[in-house]
Amino acid sequence: ILAKFGHTDSDYFRLLGRNLPVLEQRTLTDKGIFYTSGGLSRAERELAAAVTSKINGCIYCASVHARKASQLSKDNAAVERLLAVEPGQSLSSGQSPRWQAGIDFAAALSVTPPAVTPGHLAELERQGLDTLAQLDLVQSAAFFAWANRLMLTLGEPSLP
Repeated sequence: ILAKFGHTDSDYFRLLGRNLPVLEQRTLTDKGIFYTSGGLSRAERELAAAVTSKINGCIYCASVHARKASQLSKDNAAVERLLAVEPGQSLSSGQSPRWQAGIDFAAALSVTPPAVTPGHLAELERQGLDTLAQLDLVQSAAFFAWANRLMLTLGEPSLP
């Protein structure tokens, strides 16, 4: 299963590989959230994963998903602004209105306890996110809240 999904060198996936049905379902869930058509753009789904990971302090996941958001959106400067934000500061400062709404929502969903308000949903709607796009945003953030917590149990990532 690890080789099938290309994850033989990852501590995270080797941990999940101790229970192959869980690894398989996790991978299918990931693909279902990030690779389906319609709804939120793939770049914005990756952005939500990066925001959630930044909130949770998972630097490895934040960097991986920020890189994907940058590649897919072709807006490296916006993603760099997000990554440069110091703890306690607004993650959405200097972003486009649509990205501000998505970032603010993902961040509010990711803190403990969650701080999402009807105002967050109203702003998503003002920025053109329909129900399916909002669901994609929730799923992207929620999936990475879970993934971050598992990744963080493995300790600091080692760099090659």
